[in-house]
Amino acid sequence: MPDQPILEPQALTQADIDQRVFDLYDEYCHGRIDRRSFLAQAAVVTVGGLAMAEALLPRYARAQTISFTDPRIKATYVTYPSPGGSSGQMRGYLVQPAGNGPFPAILVIHENRGLNPYVEDVARRVATEGFVALAPDGLFPVGGYPGNDDDGRTLQAKLDQVKLRTDMANSARFLKAHQLSNGKLGATGFCWGGGTTNFLAVTMGADLQAAVPYYGAAAETASVPSIKAPLLIQYAENDERINAMWPAYEAALKAASVPYQMFTYPGTQHGFHNNSTPRYQEAAAKLSWERTIDHFKKYVA
Repeated sequence: MPDQPILEPQALTQADIDQRVFDLYDEYCHGRIDRRSFLAQAAVVTVGGLAMAEALLPRYARAQTISFTDPRIKATYVTYPSPGGSSGQMRGYLVQPAGNGPFPAILVIHENRGLNPYVEDVARRVATEGFVALAPDGLFPVGGYPGNDDDGRTLQAKLDQVKLRTDMANSARFLKAHQLSNGKLGATGFCWGGGTTNFLAVTMGADLQAAVPYYGAAAETASVPSIKAPLLIQYAENDERINAMWPAYEAALKAASVPYQMFTYPGTQHGFHNNSTPRYQEAAAKLSWERTIDHFKKYVA
């Protein structure tokens, strides 16, 4: 049997990666298998599976699209009270457009591993569009994002999830009341942050003006009548666990007359907006982001 060609992980694209490896990565990302099991199982399911698995691990240098020194923005870390949360205090990455404001405000909620460089970059992207953005770090009470996703995922899984969501709700209220904010608030988030965006839509009611959850778990159907913010719901095509929640969620949204739009992006994986791994799908990420900004400019600006 001839030797198989060896591909460098950096050279692999989404089209090179077997769907079974993507599925294993989803299991790994959501904490159902550890890193060692992910790599070992990927090596078994297909020829070249280990290289495919290694290619999916994030490379955050790729993810920066807006420099933290960009003259269009000003970024800083802020701490603020969070009663009822994990420690009573929170920390977040606050990014404002150049100028004095006030500005419409957007909360940017991280995935299930804390405030990593990709999410900080998303907050900077938001600020370049004229919004003041806050990206809270749910791991702040346990030392903050640890610098790698494996440890971040472990830390976040160990937190009291009710208190963690309380920290996100307190972050939203802090941003809405901030001196740089005009009092209008939107929220977006990815994966765990998408589910938390749905949660905030329920929790905040009329205090939230717009929400854009990316491939996030649906809100509990019984709570949907509390949602007052127009929703822009972004799904990946290949995301069975999350997409299975949509029919019941949609029925509840319709029954409660909640304004919403939903888009599913063909050929995409869960995490398609995250440009630090080959799950990133450039066309879908750009289109979904254009829709996100348009939604916020319509309802929050």
